[in-house]
Amino acid sequence: MQVVIKSIQAEDPNFSGSGYISLAVIYAVFASFNWLAPSCLSYLGPKLTMIAGGITYIIFVAGFLWPQTVILYLTSVLVGAGAALIWTGQGNYLTLMSTQKTISRNSGIFWAMLQSSMLFGNLFVFYQFMGKEIIDQHTRTIVFIALTVVGAIGVGILFTLPKPGADGSGRADDGLGSPFNALKKSFALFKTRDMLLLSATFFYTGIELSFFSGVYSACLSATLRFPDPKRLVGLSGMFIGTGEILGGGVFGIFGSKTVKFGRDPIVLLGYLVHMLCFFLIFLNLPTMSPLQNTRDPSFLANGHPSEVVAMLCSFMLGFGDACFNTQIYSILGSVYEDNSGPAFALFKFTQSLSAAACFFYSSVFELYWHLAILVAFATVGTLTFCAVEWKAHRHLKAKPDTPFD
Repeated sequence: MQVVIKSIQAEDPNFSGSGYISLAVIYAVFASFNWLAPSCLSYLGPKLTMIAGGITYIIFVAGFLWPQTVILYLTSVLVGAGAALIWTGQGNYLTLMSTQKTISRNSGIFWAMLQSSMLFGNLFVFYQFMGKEIIDQHTRTIVFIALTVVGAIGVGILFTLPKPGADGSGRADDGLGSPFNALKKSFALFKTRDMLLLSATFFYTGIELSFFSGVYSACLSATLRFPDPKRLVGLSGMFIGTGEILGGGVFGIFGSKTVKFGRDPIVLLGYLVHMLCFFLIFLNLPTMSPLQNTRDPSFLANGHPSEVVAMLCSFMLGFGDACFNTQIYSILGSVYEDNSGPAFALFKFTQSLSAAACFFYSSVFELYWHLAILVAFATVGTLTFCAVEWKAHRHLKAKPDTPFD
């Protein structure tokens, strides 16, 4: 978005919008509106909530066809609210349409489908923007018309989804009650021991989301010892997407088998993958790379960073992220089966809040500080997740395994 906005500014001096400010607005509204999303969910139901959220994405993307500073910031507010709606709605819908036995499988399939956009979207933009320092109006029009059409098709598909409870397809609702009652449930749930423990895991996923979606690509493009650093940005996104798709696909296909051993082994796998990844990034990239172009040497042989290691780290960032997120979806849909709307809203609130924090300190912190923060929160988040999972596993063993009805 920032590359496109710089190109717009080159053509229209009156356009003063900023991609970074737009992102800050989106995440601030996203975090705040998550508290109201369960109330909207109780009034509209999960299907209409997802549709309403999806429409805001179409409006935001289409706004780039008529670039105006006011339109950029107004649609940023709109899509921030819409993001809270669509994430809370789909989490609730996923729970209502699943059973204890299928929630892990369905979470993995959902995650793989979601993250496929990173692969196909990056491929599309990679070829459209190839060899261009300035993204001209014709190219921008092609890109944003295509994205708007894809968004419209997506929302159209949401209209075809069965309503929970219709024809025996899942449960009709999870008893949120009135909009005000749904808000009260969110506040009450946030203060419980298990949700406070899981919040540490949510917080880590927000930090690493910001790291791999923003900071890491900036590090690659600023490391001038690479032969063609700008080319690596698009390739990195594709490898991250591949890792996300593989992780979600594996845990989706084998969800019924992996759930027998609990969710904690998969989260521990994600933790170990990320720890190895952070160590390789430490060896491969200079510490000043998030802040400025640099020719500082890496710790690898001859001081030259490795493109292979860089892309391996991209893949590991995506795969580890899939490990964490698929199991978060699974545990929320299982432990909070009767309170899934507020539970998913609190997850996205904490995650988006930490993502905003990471974007904030990214402008001043060197790479090694980023890695230290990631290691610390990954360790705490993994331990707290395991504590909640072990408690849930004991509770599940103490009663018969029955599907939702």
